[in-house]
Amino acid sequence: MLRDASVINYNNSLRFSSLINMSHTMDSYHFAQFYNDGCVNTPGWGPHFNDEWFGRIKDYYEGKINTVMVPDGDYWKNPYDSANANVDWYDTVYKDHNFSNEHNLSVSGGTSKINYYVSGNFLNQPGMVDWGKEGLKRYTLTGKFNADLYSWMSLGFSTRWIRKDYIRPSTLTNNLYQVLGRQGWPILPIYDDNGFMYDSPSPVYGLQEGGSDKTQTDQNYYQLNMIFKPLKGWDIHAEFNYSTISKMRHWDSHMIYNHKVNGEPYVYNNGSNVHEDYHKQNFLNWNIYSNYDFTVAEKNNFHVMLGFQSENLKEKDFGLQRNGIIVDDLPEVDLTTGYGYDGKEITPSVNGASYEWSTAGFFGRLNYNYDGRYLAEVNLRYDGSSRFRRNRRWIWLPSASVGWNIAQEKFWESLTPYVNHLKLRASYGVLGNQNANNWRERYQTYRLLGISMNNGAWLQNGVMPNTVGYPGLVSEMLTWEKVHTWNIGLDWGLFNNRLTGSFEYFIRDTKNMVGPGAKLPSTLGTTVPKTNNCDLRSHGWDLEIAWNDQLPFGLSYGARFVLSDARTKITRYNNNPSNSLNTYIQGRYINEIWGYETIGVARTNDEMNAHLSSLPNGGQAALGSNFAAGDVMYADLNGDGKIDNGANTLENHGDLKLIGNSTPRYMFSFDLTGAWKGFDLRLFFQGVMKRDYWQGSGYFWGIAGDFWWSQGLTGHSDYFRDADTWSVKGGYSAENTDSYFPRPIFGKDGDKNHQTQTRYLQDASYIRLKNLQVGYTLPQNLTRKIALEKVRVFFSAENLWTGTKLNKLFDPETIDDPNGWGGCAYPLSRTYSFGVSVTL
Repeated sequence: MLRDASVINYNNSLRFSSLINMSHTMDSYHFAQFYNDGCVNTPGWGPHFNDEWFGRIKDYYEGKINTVMVPDGDYWKNPYDSANANVDWYDTVYKDHNFSNEHNLSVSGGTSKINYYVSGNFLNQPGMVDWGKEGLKRYTLTGKFNADLYSWMSLGFSTRWIRKDYIRPSTLTNNLYQVLGRQGWPILPIYDDNGFMYDSPSPVYGLQEGGSDKTQTDQNYYQLNMIFKPLKGWDIHAEFNYSTISKMRHWDSHMIYNHKVNGEPYVYNNGSNVHEDYHKQNFLNWNIYSNYDFTVAEKNNFHVMLGFQSENLKEKDFGLQRNGIIVDDLPEVDLTTGYGYDGKEITPSVNGASYEWSTAGFFGRLNYNYDGRYLAEVNLRYDGSSRFRRNRRWIWLPSASVGWNIAQEKFWESLTPYVNHLKLRASYGVLGNQNANNWRERYQTYRLLGISMNNGAWLQNGVMPNTVGYPGLVSEMLTWEKVHTWNIGLDWGLFNNRLTGSFEYFIRDTKNMVGPGAKLPSTLGTTVPKTNNCDLRSHGWDLEIAWNDQLPFGLSYGARFVLSDARTKITRYNNNPSNSLNTYIQGRYINEIWGYETIGVARTNDEMNAHLSSLPNGGQAALGSNFAAGDVMYADLNGDGKIDNGANTLENHGDLKLIGNSTPRYMFSFDLTGAWKGFDLRLFFQGVMKRDYWQGSGYFWGIAGDFWWSQGLTGHSDYFRDADTWSVKGGYSAENTDSYFPRPIFGKDGDKNHQTQTRYLQDASYIRLKNLQVGYTLPQNLTRKIALEKVRVFFSAENLWTGTKLNKLFDPETIDDPNGWGGCAYPLSRTYSFGVSVTL
């Protein structure tokens, strides 16, 4: 019987991926011009690349020479002061493409009393970094079992095991993204003139030779569910959920060698160590609840539920590190010396910590409906959390909702052929948020001493002592955040439910939110503790419209459009009397962007002087000095004859104005589907219709601030150049007085052009074809001849096309990546998949 009812499904796909919207380093010839222009524009500076050096860069760029390094006795001269290679470090670090594959196998079956499901998955996904080893392998096993043991009792059990093996070069950290920009000068060589890899420092040498970081993560999930039905309409559920996460991490860092002019190696990076980490998490959850359904006078239907829920999470971390790898190919703790390159003993570092939290809650629900037309629901929860002090631990959370199924009314019968479903609903509820702070950094209401090992600034018996840092202030009054939500909605279905949709408007008040500490005098001497000091209100709406139909000749098709919007305003925050623009302001929306209004970039010195003369009370001196052609001209909005930000407060913001808001607005998706004679098609679009974005990092400006924290990418090429610019005078480039970027200037003198302003405010709205899928299912009269129930071949593509006005240096989906740097992050991939799905 089980064999007859079983179904076997196998799915296999091969994927081809390439990077989209990846940045590129300027070629060395134009990079040298860019930096020299910036240096000469900086008061008191001269060109970084002298005539001889610049000539070599130009000759190598044009193919006239093939050497990239300059000898300096036995060693090569510092490449930052002499090299003339031409390397696009972004193109060098990342692969053009890679292949990955995924396999799925599932078996399901059973009888009317017992059923089962078993599945397995394997994913092999190499990374896009072209140096060292990077990639992910994932294994998944899932099993489900359900049995009706008796007419009054059923049992269900499910389990899932997931293993992830991830490997990456040790230097592939968030730091890589800023290294690529600021250290990845195109003149730096990958190899010296003898063919040896050279660290100058090189963005790729560490990836290739600096060691690896391997993490193996095992996740286990178990759920046991028992249902008892002692009486008609009454059932009792007991759910037990248990999960564990075990993570073993090993990384090793190796010494890196450069080579002398004669090829003799010498140590460049003299640190080597092995680090081991262990993390274990246990999560336990009980859900016990009972439902009772009954009817009074035929049309009055009731549903009652009472229950209890509890959660407990425990974590354990342990790590150690020991220096001095003996054999590079055997990076194990036991095979380290404990000594540094200089022969001095280095005390191994050890860390370990435990974390735990628990919650408990009692809940109840009462549902009522009259003849399926009038609907009502009332909920009440009483929740407690271990994260707060005893007297602030428990919270009452009520909610209620009502609905009117208009389409069930008798007066609607004449409209039923056109409007099959129409329901009006409204609700109010309170939710609690206990994740008000980072519990793993600080257990919120307790002051923790920061203990550091062997880092004292003095010696005791020849050893540096341990130290203890004085803890910051905490608030004993921290408690739950409460989220009050009101909403009203309408659901509909028209033309035999071919046209369906819903609209919902909501107001969400967050009370006692944990916000930034109120500004206090500096005499406090420490950071102001976070408290429940803030209220905010979000209001918005959600709209969904869908159409599904099938035409007489067999074509079925559908379209689904989803659109939502929300804004959040601060309704309570103690920012008085300052109302500083740098933090929350009561009565204002969050994520506001305040900046100057840009008149433009002065094309001549006369134009800049005329602008400054129109500001008789100080000009733009509050922002900088030495204004000239190529610098930004700002508007005097308050008419006081000078440009400044006043006191940078709401009441006195000088010439600042509200120029935008970084909150994503009008987020949407559009899903198109179709099927005909075995062929199927899906196109899925998503995007944001409105979003302002200020990107003030050096990654945006190129040359900004410190010389060694600037960069030159292809997107920075459109900068101001006139007849007095170094590169134009030398005949290397043409004038560009109608440029996008102002003239490049190093140091603080360049900050005057990099103020938050309207000209460089980015439009981060976008639309992206997120997924395209085409498939064909072979006719069953063919597949059954070879004992196959269903065979489908398919092609799928992700991130095929993007429409956006955002600067090409950035991608609208990665600009906020917390693992990136200044808007630069691991690039998104365009992925093409080819696969087959077989059902037996």
